[in-house]
Amino acid sequence: MKAGRVSNVSGWVWVTLVGVLVLGCAERGPAQNSAPKTEQPVLDVSAMDRTADPCGDFFAYSCGGWIKSNPIPPDRSSWGVYYKVGEDNLAQLRGILEDAAVGGSARNAYTQKIGDYYASCMDEKKIEGLGATPLQPALRQIDRLQDKVGLGELAAQLARNGILFAFNSSPNLRDANQAVADLSQGGLGLPDRDFYLKQDAESEKLRKAYAAHMAKMFVLLGDSTEKAATEAAAVMQIETALANGSLTRVERRDPKKLDHTMTVAELQKITPAFEWQVYFKGVGLPSLASLNVQEPDFFKNMNTLIDQQDLSAWKSYLRWHVVHANAPNLSAAFVNENFDFYGKTLSGREQLAARWKRCVNQVDDGLGEALGQAYVEKYFSPEAKQQARKMVLEIEAAMGHDIQSLTWMTPETKKNAIVKLHAVANKIGYPDKWRDYSSLTVVQGDAFGNAERARSFEFHREMAKVGKPVDRGEWGMTPPTVNAEYDPQHNDINFPAGVLQPPLFSAKSDAAPNYGNTGGTIGHELTHGFDDEGRQFDAQGNLRDWWTAADGKEFEERASCISDQYSQYVIVDDVKINGKLTLGEDVADLGGLMLAYMAWKEDTKSQKLDPIDGLTPDQRFFVGYAQSWCGDTRDAEKRLRATTDPHSPEKYRTNGVVTNMPEFQQAFQCKTGTPMAPAKRCRVW
Repeated sequence: MKAGRVSNVSGWVWVTLVGVLVLGCAERGPAQNSAPKTEQPVLDVSAMDRTADPCGDFFAYSCGGWIKSNPIPPDRSSWGVYYKVGEDNLAQLRGILEDAAVGGSARNAYTQKIGDYYASCMDEKKIEGLGATPLQPALRQIDRLQDKVGLGELAAQLARNGILFAFNSSPNLRDANQAVADLSQGGLGLPDRDFYLKQDAESEKLRKAYAAHMAKMFVLLGDSTEKAATEAAAVMQIETALANGSLTRVERRDPKKLDHTMTVAELQKITPAFEWQVYFKGVGLPSLASLNVQEPDFFKNMNTLIDQQDLSAWKSYLRWHVVHANAPNLSAAFVNENFDFYGKTLSGREQLAARWKRCVNQVDDGLGEALGQAYVEKYFSPEAKQQARKMVLEIEAAMGHDIQSLTWMTPETKKNAIVKLHAVANKIGYPDKWRDYSSLTVVQGDAFGNAERARSFEFHREMAKVGKPVDRGEWGMTPPTVNAEYDPQHNDINFPAGVLQPPLFSAKSDAAPNYGNTGGTIGHELTHGFDDEGRQFDAQGNLRDWWTAADGKEFEERASCISDQYSQYVIVDDVKINGKLTLGEDVADLGGLMLAYMAWKEDTKSQKLDPIDGLTPDQRFFVGYAQSWCGDTRDAEKRLRATTDPHSPEKYRTNGVVTNMPEFQQAFQCKTGTPMAPAKRCRVW
């Protein structure tokens, strides 16, 4: 996801390119064959468990066989159909990068960069020999800090690492055609503020493990054990105070709470201890007049902290965040310690991912559209793009019919909803214009420097947008990404080439599972434009209330039905879903599948559809949807996601949706009162 106002960008799944979120050190494996893979069916009957009752647990019925045959790999905290697609993509990207790394006359400007970037990352011997040396320039900058007045200048020099807070560009909430500077809370090493503040035994245990991890990293930097423990305690004190001043994830789901335009003078007034003019000059915005400050109270709290904490504590904090941000690009001691906490303790992984996997992800992070260009040329056909676009248009038409047929919405709001629907931009496969990386220097043999320069390139690319018209053709995801998203300020839906692959989508499949799977994804992203967050933005992406008061109240009541439903589901142990956190995704899951069902029926209305493999067409539609969620998750990762993930667990993204669809109950002849056919059903769209 794009940095900045990320809570307003709604995605489909908790997965990046391949779900490798923690980097580390491992041996290089054999080169992968980049030949096209055998196409897998969208609906796989062998993945089912037909001994399970579809009216009792539809997820088990659809995915029981898949889960039994696909245990979670040791280098993963979760495993599922999306991750397997990502793994296939990863092997294909590896083939591209191995070829590009070899060199020769066949290389062009972008394959040269991605090849040298990958080869440098794979040069483990050289990286190992450097140890912590690449960090020394930043550590010396911190050591030279003579007073807290200098924090502004130093924060600017370290801005590419996102230290202390987040600073980015973003469309103006009130005028989405104009890019503004956007300041938001941050500065934490744990994934969320709640990890610092919850008082249960599991949270206290995790905080102790985090403090021990920080101390070990300080020792790796050369500090004594005693000094390292003192530094870790100081960092924990600062981060806990920052967490106390942070908004919750649920609060950040309301864009009105993030809308605070200020002049630089006004920002300086509420945070006099931080030199903002010096900071903005340092990041290349010396003439910045105003900006959006998402959480003013966070920065007031930060100001108090600057006054209260002594200089040595702040130096410890800065040193920690420099090593934390760069650990994946250092020698094995740093990489392995980083994995021990963030991979094993926090997510439950047993083993570090192979180095080649991590290096492919690094290229995707740093040069994603250059790598994506090579990927699209080789693996994404014009036919796949054309068929996906056809399905998108059909589902948009279905939503138009759905809006017009709603009994709870007044004509005035319907009119505005249709205007917004017709303004949605459809981005499929890859950008119309590729990103220009010509100013990014990639040096073969300099893995750390390449990663650092790539972060700086992206940060300054964002800074250059401030004060200029928003480029609505820009993508926030790279083409190989196995994910999709809706952006309310661009009012667009995005489907990278990586997600339009078998078994999620196939031109060879019969229509029913294709619509249930990828059609459900398309409908999901489209519905995000009208969920509890998206509905607050108009057709141009401006934060504006276009609803009548009565319709807004009716929406909230219907959405509350879904929130209450999901809040009863248990994730792990006694931890339940936070239905307010997952509301937008849950609304989109239900609305998306209903739209896909309508579009499928319209597309096949003149066809005679026969059963296949003992499943009626309607049953195949719903099993196709459910099998997109086949997978399992480790308990540690379940606890992590319960706090941080706006998506419900895969089991409930299946069962929670179908319980609200009478079409499902009819397809499987479920009697009212069975688990998948409750007497009460929810519906928004």
